Amino acid sequence: MRAVLLTVALLLSACGDAPARAPSSGRQALTQEPERLAEASRAQRAAWLEELLCAAQAEAGQPATAQSLFPLLLGELAVSAPALDPQADLLAVAPSHPARLALDGRGGWGEQREEALGGLSEREAAELLARSLLSRWGIPAAVPVQVDRAAGAPYAAAWVDGALRLNPAFVLLAAAAGE
Repeated sequence: MRAVLLTVALLLSACGDAPARAPSSGRQALTQEPERLAEASRAQRAAWLEELLCAAQAEAGQPATAQSLFPLLLGELAVSAPALDPQADLLAVAPSHPARLALDGRGGWGEQREEALGGLSEREAAELLARSLLSRWGIPAAVPVQVDRAAGAPYAAAWVDGALRLNPAFVLLAAAAGE
């Protein structure tokens, strides 16, 4: 009987009709669509965020790899970003940070206000998070910084060639901690 149930489950999942499984870790959450993650409780999203930020503490300052959560590519140097406080509100940023951001590029940030984002739109939350990360990482912003939507990326955020690439799943997780 168990073999029959397993076979049916495998066939349904191969056809795409089986119910999608919730991510079991913060890293898995990064690969999910934000709309799907919004269905998880605020507490679960905050736990995934804390897990990611704790894991990133071990990576901080080390050479960046394909598994790095916050890679910074600075010319020829690839390093993992300085650690972020797992308890920090990543959407809180000093208003005096001088970054000029361009969020109109690739990917298209959502403009509709969402409960899962604390009443902000995805674009507003991404702007706050981008300013926060630039400030916390000490990245000067002398020119407008392109903020790209990197859906499904295996990293949370990356600084590449003067552009900040934000995973929208990470934006959603960051919003959960600030609620």
